Amino acid sequence: MPPRSATTKAPWLSDALLFTAGAAAATVLLLAFANPFPQPGEGDYYHPTSGPGDGRTFYDDPRVAYTVDRPITGWDAKRAAWARAHPDLLSAASGKEKEEEEERVLMVSGSQPSPCASRGGDHLLTRLLKNKIDYCRLHGVPLLYNTALLRPSMDRYWAKIPLVRAAMVAHPDAEWVWWVDSDAVLTDMDFRLPLRRYRAHNLVVHGWPRLVFQEKESAPSWTGLNAGVFLVRNCQWSLDFMDAWAAMGPDSPDYARWGKVLKATFRDKLFDESDDQSALVYMLRRSGSPWRDKVFLENGYYFQGYWVEIVGRLGNVTDKYEAMERRSALRRRHAEREHAAYAAARDATLPGAGLAESGVHGWRRPFVTHFTGCQPCSGQRNEDYSGNTCDDGMRRALNFADDQVLRAYGFRHAGPLSDEVQPLPFDYPVKQ
Repeated sequence: MPPRSATTKAPWLSDALLFTAGAAAATVLLLAFANPFPQPGEGDYYHPTSGPGDGRTFYDDPRVAYTVDRPITGWDAKRAAWARAHPDLLSAASGKEKEEEEERVLMVSGSQPSPCASRGGDHLLTRLLKNKIDYCRLHGVPLLYNTALLRPSMDRYWAKIPLVRAAMVAHPDAEWVWWVDSDAVLTDMDFRLPLRRYRAHNLVVHGWPRLVFQEKESAPSWTGLNAGVFLVRNCQWSLDFMDAWAAMGPDSPDYARWGKVLKATFRDKLFDESDDQSALVYMLRRSGSPWRDKVFLENGYYFQGYWVEIVGRLGNVTDKYEAMERRSALRRRHAEREHAAYAAARDATLPGAGLAESGVHGWRRPFVTHFTGCQPCSGQRNEDYSGNTCDDGMRRALNFADDQVLRAYGFRHAGPLSDEVQPLPFDYPVKQ
């Protein structure tokens, strides 16, 4: 047997090795479980100070949530910090002018998560979605189409608010979020939102100031504007505004009371439930409203137009545009990628052809035709609309828009209500 001194280390050396190994293991565990951003209750939260070389942004801050029940503060600074951390994502949008880059638009729309109850409703929703996809492709606008209720308690007309709120957080690169109801049809594929017009405003809706802001008790109307299509700037003002808007919705403990207040305020409102549109009018009309100055009520063009006053005129609009093109080079065939250039040229030609004026007294293509009250998915349409007026109207509007898209592929619909298409002759519309 070898001497004991040859096989046994000194006691102090063994203890040192054990201590070192334990310390190293503890360090590994600490590094593995450490969170660089404190959790609720652990002290100060992370404050966004990220720059181009730092990937940390507000997304790493546990205080920032996507849901409407969690207010966000300092949003403008958070967006700016995110932009500084991701200059490559902003510059990659396209080769646009800097001014246009700063006004990026995200279109948001959606429909219910379950199949439609109405016969043919799902087919109509598909065509309505295709219409939005076509417009967004032609203009380089990203589209978010959602079929999930992000907050089940806020359904029907209130469902848009949680979705728009989440879209703002998910897309800090977007300067504007453009909500478009599922039953709205983009019927002018050339038109671009005049964003410069809204530089001093944060919310754009179609409406009439005299019906919303007049002080006479008999004047206010809950239809003084339409909340089915709106443009909201991605900023702190808008987040605060939507929090206030949602506070009149189903999650409010005063929801039933708000319904009675709104019905008493608007004499043309027939039901005593608080809805998004009458709530919006009430917010803007209220004395000392902090929102009014930043809201633009658009009625200079069909930001959204009532379908009843539009669909019967679409055939004449087509005839007038064709007459204009017979006398110009606009009829020249071109690639779809050239759409923007031809759209701009057509827009410049409209005044000389007497087609610049929009609305019921003009012949410019309506930008958005909104089939409010038709309820294509549920089938529970307004009782004032008889027979097939809604269905035929939607098919006319969809075909009218689709013909503008199909033209780049050499086709058009055989008729305003036809699902069949036919090839276009070489020199259309000179040759029919």
